[in-house]
Amino acid sequence: MILILLGPPGAGKGTQAKRIEERFGLLTLSTGDMLRTAVREGTDVGKRAKAVMDAGKLVSDEIIVAIVDEAIGRLEPTQGFILDGVPRTTAQADAIGAILEKRGRTLDHVIEMKVDDTVLTERITGRFTCAKCGAGYHDTFKKTKVAGVCDKCGSREFTRRSDDNADTVKARLKAYHAETAPLLDYYRQRGLIRAVDGMAEIDQVTRQMEQVLTRN
Repeated sequence: MILILLGPPGAGKGTQAKRIEERFGLLTLSTGDMLRTAVREGTDVGKRAKAVMDAGKLVSDEIIVAIVDEAIGRLEPTQGFILDGVPRTTAQADAIGAILEKRGRTLDHVIEMKVDDTVLTERITGRFTCAKCGAGYHDTFKKTKVAGVCDKCGSREFTRRSDDNADTVKARLKAYHAETAPLLDYYRQRGLIRAVDGMAEIDQVTRQMEQVLTRN
């Protein structure tokens, strides 16, 4: 099984990908991990990517597609996987389709995690983490039992990601929707898009995905 997850930052793609991995024996191929692996191992495309990133530039579609091709090529021919963070454009989608066809593989599902931007912004901007043990909390949805004290280790020091602010989150969501709208149309025309309610409880989202993936 080959699956693509589409959803904005903070929608919970990473959490759901891990659950789907375990349930169906898949591997997640995320853009960041694939890039880091290629750079660390010093492959030809990894060296090209490193040069671009060291220059402070964005990695091109050509390099991203080459890295995906390289990552898929490392897998056993029957190993299923989840693509997370790629494709981001219809050009990438075309290229990945060609890669799969070349390898005799087929994209089985594209799942869109639908979210409410306002609620998602609140979900992201309220996050904070224990600076000592890394336990995660939220101003509204997961408060510490004792105000200002970590439930797990008792630390009173907490941190927030600098990009977890309303303006940054809204900009990221706007960019995501601009990029993803053409992809949704692209895969909808191919009969591959299925949507789940990304705002539901985590277990409910997982059940929705399992229903999609087991439907004949």
